[in-house]
Amino acid sequence: MKKQTSKTAEELHKNVPPNWYFISIRENILQRYWHGRRFDEVGRLIEPTGGRILDIGSADGVFTNVILEKSKADKVIGIDVLKSSVDWASKHWKRNGKLKFMIADAHKLPFESEYFDAVFAMEVLEHVHKPETVLSEVKRVLKKDGYAVFLVPTDSLLFRTLWENIWLKTRGKIWDETHIQTYRDDTLVKLSKKVGFKLVVNKKFILGMLQAIKLRK
Repeated sequence: MKKQTSKTAEELHKNVPPNWYFISIRENILQRYWHGRRFDEVGRLIEPTGGRILDIGSADGVFTNVILEKSKADKVIGIDVLKSSVDWASKHWKRNGKLKFMIADAHKLPFESEYFDAVFAMEVLEHVHKPETVLSEVKRVLKKDGYAVFLVPTDSLLFRTLWENIWLKTRGKIWDETHIQTYRDDTLVKLSKKVGFKLVVNKKFILGMLQAIKLRK
């Protein structure tokens, strides 16, 4: 863990606007590029096979909708700990009957075992208190032939320099103290294997600052 904190996830993220990604992609060119690359790289890992999909840390639902479009899923459920984000997403995407948003904690997913065909967590695992517990829960709710895709910052020197010295002191100051885990040196791959996942893809992009992995149950 990078920082010891007794704050809950809700307390750590209380300053994040409910429509942060929706607005940021439209207003900020750097974020448009950053998230555009996320969508492109992770999009290549999505299988257009339909079924039910879970998006952990869905925020305002922008990426949840991308997952739906690329996967051709019958249903995508987005969960988040912030009620404000869930309320905004539910209202904004209400005309799409294949999207559903709900408040839930990834440490204890409110779904039966082997319920989802795929699970996604995009730049979420650096925000959770017990990543091994979250990964075990993801494995539990995945079907036997299901897959998971996780995206995390690598905490490389370049990422830390930009994050700490520029981003947190400007537009991104609302994210201060929210990264409580680090996944340097392929830590996420090692942890995923520890809970029983099989690694399918391990890729880094944007000058090595982001890492996406695809796993099979």
